[in-house]
Amino acid sequence: MVVKHSTLSIQKLRKTFQHVIAPDDAEYDKARTVVAGDIDRRPAVIIKVANANEVTQVISLAKETGLELAIRSGGHSVYGVTEGGIVLDLSHMKDLQIEPNQKTAWAETGLTAAEYTNAVSEHGLATGFGDTGSVGLGGITLGGGVGFLVRKHGLTIDSLLAAEIVTADGKILQVDETHHPDLFWAIRGGGGNFGVATRFKFQLHDVGQVYGGMLFLPATADTIASYMSEADSASEELSTIANVMTAPPMPFLAEAIHGKPIIMAMMVYAGDVAKGEQAMAPFRELATSYADMLRPMSYTEMYPPEEGEYHPVAAARTMFLDYVDKSVAETILKHLQASTGMMAVAQLRVLGGATARVPEDATAYAHRNSKIMANLAALYEKPEDKPTHEAWATEFEKSIQQSDKGAYVNFINSVGEDELRAAYPGSTLEKLRQVKAKYDPTNLFRLNQNIPPAKDS
Repeated sequence: MVVKHSTLSIQKLRKTFQHVIAPDDAEYDKARTVVAGDIDRRPAVIIKVANANEVTQVISLAKETGLELAIRSGGHSVYGVTEGGIVLDLSHMKDLQIEPNQKTAWAETGLTAAEYTNAVSEHGLATGFGDTGSVGLGGITLGGGVGFLVRKHGLTIDSLLAAEIVTADGKILQVDETHHPDLFWAIRGGGGNFGVATRFKFQLHDVGQVYGGMLFLPATADTIASYMSEADSASEELSTIANVMTAPPMPFLAEAIHGKPIIMAMMVYAGDVAKGEQAMAPFRELATSYADMLRPMSYTEMYPPEEGEYHPVAAARTMFLDYVDKSVAETILKHLQASTGMMAVAQLRVLGGATARVPEDATAYAHRNSKIMANLAALYEKPEDKPTHEAWATEFEKSIQQSDKGAYVNFINSVGEDELRAAYPGSTLEKLRQVKAKYDPTNLFRLNQNIPPAKDS
């Protein structure tokens, strides 16, 4: 029998936990808000835990009441809040133990990518995460982690040495290659299906000054195709993210450019600065730039402070591509120009390098041979326009689909069997279901890109 949340005693919970947020509290609305602007769920209670022991207590509470359990780290996941259930909020868990000599760090999962990066940068070190500093370490790591160091140092999970996981039975497990290796395999790409990650041990890499920043170019079929070719043939020190989009009214872009198709390239050369400048030359030669912000910089500058509360609503798709030639680029531009959204974007990330040198079955992220990650999105305001933009996104995805039918789990928000098969191809999904059945047989951790446990044969 599922017990209704009205039976929860907030008063009793406050005797157990230091930070309990109830619907009547002033901070409730802020605490329940996630980045996605179309998520408006009202949990029965939000508990900001202080340590792994409190995580076990919240897990017990969820099992006792039968209430849905949401796990929140940085708030970027649409699954970080529940309707009528319990939110286990990790944002107070920010302990970071850095060992510069060993080039390792133990980090609690309430830390954001920027907080971690700023701290370890004082030692000239870094671990690669994504492209947004406010993302929590928990979600991005468990899904894989594709960012500014992906070609030089691989995915975030390729720098994951160990983890502390609280499982559905309340046990606090230390997992690595030799301790619970099946679970360690699963959390490297399998998402939050197997427990609550409370600490990660990361490998740190020598990343001091880089050559990077943003480069704004006119987006034509030729410049897009040439950009992608240059990014693919560049040395592994260079990782890039090409956002093909209509130019927003940024102050450093001439007004005449606003609304025109551009490439907003985010680029990092993680190596010798002089060589980095040389590596950027082919991109600068593609066309006369609208703005050139590439320069020697601290790696931390790729995570600038984020201004204001940004809660976009978008119709989005994620996929992998084998190539982007002139024909594909023309199709991309055609669909971007056809969108009636506030802004339409195709984000293209050339992969390869260190990511591709890890065997496909070494972790639950099974897209090691994928060439390009593409994210397609139309941002809009009016809820009644959702069908129009979703249809656009579906058609856009279909029009550029190639042989690689995979998808990156961290960018999947609506999950069915097809989406799971795309995220976990081949035997990966069946193996994950077996691990799920072992560590979470009742599917307590189901508010995520959910992998149901394998059934007994």
